[in-house]
Amino acid sequence: MILTVNIGNTHITIAGYEHDALQFSGRLHSDTAATIDEYAMNLLNLLSLYHVEPERIEGGILGSVVPALTGRVLAALRMLSSARILTVGPGLKSGIKLRLDNPAQLGAELLCGAVAALAEGPGPLAVISADTAISIMAVNEKQELVGGVIMPGPQLSLAALVQKTAQLPQIDLSAPAAPSILGKNTAACLQNGFVLGTAGLLDGLAERFRAELGPDLKFYATGNLPRPIREACRTNILYRETLITDGLYRIWLKNKKG
Repeated sequence: MILTVNIGNTHITIAGYEHDALQFSGRLHSDTAATIDEYAMNLLNLLSLYHVEPERIEGGILGSVVPALTGRVLAALRMLSSARILTVGPGLKSGIKLRLDNPAQLGAELLCGAVAALAEGPGPLAVISADTAISIMAVNEKQELVGGVIMPGPQLSLAALVQKTAQLPQIDLSAPAAPSILGKNTAACLQNGFVLGTAGLLDGLAERFRAELGPDLKFYATGNLPRPIREACRTNILYRETLITDGLYRIWLKNKKG
């Protein structure tokens, strides 16, 4: 079994692949206060939950956007298995050229998402990765990652708004917007603002991306982008829940020895 580990700001996603197929996927909270031993115990418990013995691990790959956790989680993995664990970064082959000012600053999840999206078909395409932030990165028809945008995610924006105001309530972003754009109460106004507002923002950015990369640009999304927001978008967005873990696995395949 090959383990893929995606360390995000909110969650750590661990997945296992055998015979080129996803066998399980689970999540842990990203906790910068947790020790190596605590991560090792949590990883062992997660593997046990899915009936995976550490001896089955033949290799692994880790991608991280949280530098404070990268070494800790890698050390925890090495406590459980002596298998070779790769880390996404300079020196690993991905099949994508990075046309960026500083390629080292590119988030691992965006590269992995692009690799998995290109496996479905050629560019141009853009990958929307939603977590604490929403990032959109574009790949042109030459399989070159050429840039994108980063902005606060809706959950972060909502939390900040509720914290900084006295009378605005917490809402559930997994619930749909009101039937009319004209919300009749505070909760409905917030629901419309966050669901339809985020969808409108994504539609506007999609239009600008296509103006630069062509009208055939495809959009893929992964991560914590609530269904009501995706469904409110006028842009056709292909949601792939396992896009990043699939990309990690594909990068592992490109770099395995033997």
